[in-house]
Amino acid sequence: MLKAALFDLDGTLFDTEGQYTIFWGRTARTYRPDVPGLEYKIKGTTLTQIFSTYFPDPSVQADIVRGLDEWEQNMRYEFIPGALQFLHDLHRHGVRCAVVTSSNQKKMDSVRRQMPEFDTLFDRVLTSEDFTASKPAPDCYLLGARVFDADVSECVVFEDAFTGLAAGMASGIFTIGLATGNPAEAIRDKCNYVMPDFEGMSYSKLLTIISRP
Repeated sequence: MLKAALFDLDGTLFDTEGQYTIFWGRTARTYRPDVPGLEYKIKGTTLTQIFSTYFPDPSVQADIVRGLDEWEQNMRYEFIPGALQFLHDLHRHGVRCAVVTSSNQKKMDSVRRQMPEFDTLFDRVLTSEDFTASKPAPDCYLLGARVFDADVSECVVFEDAFTGLAAGMASGIFTIGLATGNPAEAIRDKCNYVMPDFEGMSYSKLLTIISRP
């Protein structure tokens, strides 16, 4: 029985990873030119983790927060192909849906301003404020199962980033990787199943995938 579908947000439901790569690439060149590829190293991590690892200076943090807030307010929040139709199909079959993201509430406020119907698509939205140990720790996805009173065997995780895939697998929940930001070959051994996007995905197809031996 499938009770709950738990979705990462950026790169999984929303096609936003390229926009974040631009922002963090510019930020890295300004403040941490000594860390090549920083914009790729931080994918799937919280702002708190990014600051503690790469930007410990409070004044730099304040500058980045101001820039990030402005950037997110002007970002385009567009669904990965097929995602919206898939969400509707899950709801029609009684599957509870949750966003489980490393983003914070301020970011979600920006999403809701651009997409007022966002909360009607999900039964819960869990953000970085809801758990202390962030991805790749499994805590966020275990919480996702718990809020729906579901066993891990009754859930499925959808993720795109390496840290998120690790969190899903560590939780014991069947984890599907989206090859939206990384090649399928790069994530194939880090999840239970790989797909390019949600085009053609349905409740019945999902049941077939997760029931395979």
